[in-house]
Amino acid sequence: MTRYKLIIEYNGTNFIGWQKQKKGYSVQETIEKAAKNLLQNKIILTVAGRTDAGVHAEGQVAHLDIKKNLKIKNIQMGLNFYLSKEKYGKDISIKKVSKVANDFNARFSAKKKIYDYKIYNKEYRSPINAKNTWWVSQKLNIDEMKKAASYLIGKHDFTSFRAAGCQASSPTKTIEKILINKKKNIITITFIARSFLYNQVRIMTGTLKNVGSGLVSNKKFKKILQERNRASAGVTAPAKGLTLMKIIY
Repeated sequence: MTRYKLIIEYNGTNFIGWQKQKKGYSVQETIEKAAKNLLQNKIILTVAGRTDAGVHAEGQVAHLDIKKNLKIKNIQMGLNFYLSKEKYGKDISIKKVSKVANDFNARFSAKKKIYDYKIYNKEYRSPINAKNTWWVSQKLNIDEMKKAASYLIGKHDFTSFRAAGCQASSPTKTIEKILINKKKNIITITFIARSFLYNQVRIMTGTLKNVGSGLVSNKKFKKILQERNRASAGVTAPAKGLTLMKIIY
């Protein structure tokens, strides 16, 4: 068996998320079906990190083991060909295939995950940006959002930014960096950490948006983190604004 690493891009709009479930179309099952058609045997993918329904990816990583001796280019082209035959398969692209050591694990070998959350910040909506941004009509103060984001850097108990369905054994995570930039009408918030809690990035974004709009002060934001109470934080930002950009190994 030879192990291969896949770098995957997908538009998550039509998917129930990465993980296959009893109902709905998942990214995982769609790729596994394509792989089965290509390789003529059942394939199980191991992923770096599951994404939720509606979340996109530019640099998702998964690995699979293959018995057949195939050229890397043929694996990539074959998977993309059979993906195009699956329901919503054209919303997925295998960007790169590479041979890796058998002890490589897409999930456990990952050192950092980089997510971008995009907010379209203008008083009128944008049909072009509607599928991959959160439209916030009130003007947001970027400087205030940056100050608030600085309180999240480092190791903290993130219970306030943890969804009710989170299955992580501990609410403690370490955020390495948060970058906030604005270009024209798009605000991009970049989150970098080894791992995140369920919906953590989206809840942090929703609360940072409240700081930017003046609804929550920086002092209050710091208190929200310290209170360790989900009810104190802001809304969970829509999934469509979130993209998994890169996994670092």
